[in-house]
Amino acid sequence: MTIHRLADVMTDAIGAGTRIWQFVVVLEGARIGRDCNICAQCLIEGDVVVGDRVTVKSGVQLWDGLRVGDDVFIGPNATFTNDLFPRSRQRPEAFARTLIEDGASIGANATILAGLTIGAGAMVGAGAVVTKSVPPGAVVVGNPARTLREG
Repeated sequence: MTIHRLADVMTDAIGAGTRIWQFVVVLEGARIGRDCNICAQCLIEGDVVVGDRVTVKSGVQLWDGLRVGDDVFIGPNATFTNDLFPRSRQRPEAFARTLIEDGASIGANATILAGLTIGAGAMVGAGAVVTKSVPPGAVVVGNPARTLREG
């Protein structure tokens, strides 16, 4: 594993071969698998699990409740949410669980709303706003995201 000297990593649960680049913050409790690439300027909160061989491009925040499968690609500045009704200083009892299943790809600047599942092998197009779960193998694009191709 390689952790850049300008990263702030507060967990030991990082798999062999994973690379974490500069200006990344990983909070205590986060788990990151083997052979991942976490690019510069990312944040990973404590209740996040990242599988093996995952690429997280720059500018991505992975919030509490997110579960990322193996072989997932998350494009630059993709946005995840974990609270459908956020209010300042009013935390929910539990954050929504969002699942990104094995082999899925999330395009640059896509937004994934809280509590959804992106199915195995699915692809979310760049800039899409995903408001409902995506079936395995499907390709979704647009705002709101619509199915371009079934799985």
